[in-house]
Amino acid sequence: MLTANILNLFDQTIYYGTIAVENGRIRQLTQLGPERPGEPYVLPGFVDAHVHVESSLLTPPQFARLAVVHGTVATVSDPHEIGNVLGVAGVKYMIEEARRVPFKFMFGAPSCVPATIFETAGATISPQDVRELLAMKEIGYLAEVMNFPGVLHQDPDMMAKISLANAFNKPVDGHAPGLTGDDAQRYIDAGITTDHECFTYEEGLDKARRGMNILIREGSAARNFEALIPLLAEFPAQIMFCSDDKHPDTLAEGHINQLVVRALGKGHSLWHVLRAACLNPVLHYRMPVGLLREGDPADYIVVNNLNEFKVQQTVINGEVVAENGQSTISDLRSEHVNQFSCSPKKPEDFAVKAAVLDEPVLIRVIEALDGQLITNELHLEAKVENGQLVPDVEGDMLKLVVVNRYQDTPPAVAFIKNFGLTSGALASSVGHDSHNITAVGCDDESICRAVNLIIEARGGLSAVGRGPDAESMLLPLPVAGLMSDTDGYTIAEQYTKLDQYAKYRLKSTLLAPFMTLSFMALLVIPKVKLSDLGLFDGKTFNFVPLQIVKS
Repeated sequence: MLTANILNLFDQTIYYGTIAVENGRIRQLTQLGPERPGEPYVLPGFVDAHVHVESSLLTPPQFARLAVVHGTVATVSDPHEIGNVLGVAGVKYMIEEARRVPFKFMFGAPSCVPATIFETAGATISPQDVRELLAMKEIGYLAEVMNFPGVLHQDPDMMAKISLANAFNKPVDGHAPGLTGDDAQRYIDAGITTDHECFTYEEGLDKARRGMNILIREGSAARNFEALIPLLAEFPAQIMFCSDDKHPDTLAEGHINQLVVRALGKGHSLWHVLRAACLNPVLHYRMPVGLLREGDPADYIVVNNLNEFKVQQTVINGEVVAENGQSTISDLRSEHVNQFSCSPKKPEDFAVKAAVLDEPVLIRVIEALDGQLITNELHLEAKVENGQLVPDVEGDMLKLVVVNRYQDTPPAVAFIKNFGLTSGALASSVGHDSHNITAVGCDDESICRAVNLIIEARGGLSAVGRGPDAESMLLPLPVAGLMSDTDGYTIAEQYTKLDQYAKYRLKSTLLAPFMTLSFMALLVIPKVKLSDLGLFDGKTFNFVPLQIVKS
């Protein structure tokens, strides 16, 4: 029997009372009197309304161990990342792993595997595969429809998947950065109900007015809280909080609880904030998550007060899964499934010959934007040495490469600004969406060393200094080249060391250099990105040449 101040999110009241739990459900709520300030508060647990668990670099059990400490009891989880590596088998792997812990994962059926035809992925998820997945009780929705041009042009494959979700009466998640006006309406009319990719308040407002649910996202790299939080007061029934992609270091620090405190700090109504953090995702996705009503599953959290929201206890199905900052979920190991088939590379594999000699060479350069998935396209003069295009470290114009991890093919090479590295290289097998190896560096030798560390480990994150004897660091990710089943706090510590090496030794100026690197192959986000097949314009959905040669 728990006695505390109890929040009712439906009638927006607080009273002092008791909670009786029996067989994992709330048997009785008893009101003893009015709210008693100074006593703990009980409310429904937090829900992350859109997350790729794989981006935490942790398996579902390890993710759960970190999340519950911050009061999260459930996630709307898109297994799109492992789907791109292993297909339906990867999605089922995530479901099986999730079953091992009491945390409430709701998975989606990936709608875009591969995300585009302009990259090499490890698998394809067909409409028939989507049908098989949607029939499973663990699959609650059709995951983000990134191929919004396919929706606008009535692509048969894409429309078949959306029709299947409608037939199963399961929601369809959206992903339509920058889409507004009539095109947004056509996208919504196809049956798509959410979007977590709004860049600006104006974009979010346009979509919200058209009835779409807007997700406010604060991940490790991509963040739109400041731009979108004003929408909460105008559309409290249509706003949810999510992290989307969150690395282990920031997950160890906090989760949805941080957005709750920030929103309250901006003066938003307590009830609007908790509606976004707890209530709206459960109602929209029809999640089997309790909302602190008699007969509901006993899923709730105990916090110290309604300002700090310091989580004292997290309860799922009547079981205490975290208490006073410590998780009680078991530290479980998992099977190491994977698909990794490329051979080590040589520095000369990354060389790029200048298209013209004895005159300046103009090239397309990706401009990375800190805290954003979008990029800009710059046209800049390349640095040329011995007939080769080389990085201009002083001008912060570095070489970016994508190496196909599924087969041996020549690497794709481009150039990028705003990483700030002054020496060495970074590489990662987390490369949205197909998860080939993405690397950025100051010279071909360093890039090659960083890439080969990933190939030898069959997945991971690496950082190397310049020179064959320079320091190197590797965080292995043996599960699909995306995740580790090691204790999440250990991985968070190892990731922090790698992140600090990238920032303080190699001098990256980005908030989350590895997360930003992983998105430089994300073709469905404008403006220009790099796949294993070449430089790609995300607005026209076409390949573009690196070198701009005058006709």
